[in-house]
Amino acid sequence: MKKTPRFSVPVSVVVLVIAFIYFSTLFLFIEQWFGLFTSPGIMNAVVFTAVAIMCVFNYSVCLYTDPGQVPSTFMPDVEDSENLVHEIKRKGGDLRYCQKCCHYKPPRAHHCRVCQRCVLRMDHHCIWINNCVGHANYKAFFVFVVYAVIACIYSLILLVGSLTNDSQKDEDGGGSSFRTLYVISGIMLIPLSVALSVLLGWHIYLVLQNKTTIEYHEGVRAMWLAEKGGNVYSHPYDVGAFENLTTVLGPNIFCWICPTSGHIGTGLRFRTSSKFSVAAESQSK
Repeated sequence: MKKTPRFSVPVSVVVLVIAFIYFSTLFLFIEQWFGLFTSPGIMNAVVFTAVAIMCVFNYSVCLYTDPGQVPSTFMPDVEDSENLVHEIKRKGGDLRYCQKCCHYKPPRAHHCRVCQRCVLRMDHHCIWINNCVGHANYKAFFVFVVYAVIACIYSLILLVGSLTNDSQKDEDGGGSSFRTLYVISGIMLIPLSVALSVLLGWHIYLVLQNKTTIEYHEGVRAMWLAEKGGNVYSHPYDVGAFENLTTVLGPNIFCWICPTSGHIGTGLRFRTSSKFSVAAESQSK
């Protein structure tokens, strides 16, 4: 299901920032450093354009792909031996039921107050894509952040090289007068590079642990309660770093750089760790 496009100021800001960084990189940084029609200039322009295209493509997928809606007919089967995880409420111990959507919640699904519906494997609601990040578009979001970090750092390197070369031209009396654009670009690129790198590092950690942002915060509380009771908390969906990686990005390593989603399944059930499975089986006997 596709998300109905609607106007959003944050989305417009992202589009304008991408456009500004792209055109300033090509027609200012590369032009001033190498010359746009020299061999190094053409090579850098082609590589940066490829990164920018992938960045925009993945951003579009994040923007327009429905993150995953809970089927109205969903009903948890507590007698299903293959599905060992049936998440329950913190209070009462009942199966999780959404009073607003009037249906049961599958594992890892949460209600989004902004979208006003339950989202499968919800990570968070992102104003910058005017959409939830969930089961169907999490990989596209992750890959978008990867390309955005590469693009920002690449552009920043070209900015520094261009500025250095421009300063040398100034000493020779042949410099350009693009100081204002250099300043604006630097003010934009430096915090963007830092912020996006931190965001990427955070989501790499989550992917390797097979957690969502919501599950991380819930896990902190669960770990504290487990330690308080003398137990050890184990995240049930952590099946090992590499398996966690392939669960999100797909089994084919060559498809990791594209927002393909044929491997993700329905989002109604998920693999659990062998440790959790053994524990659940022993409790059922």
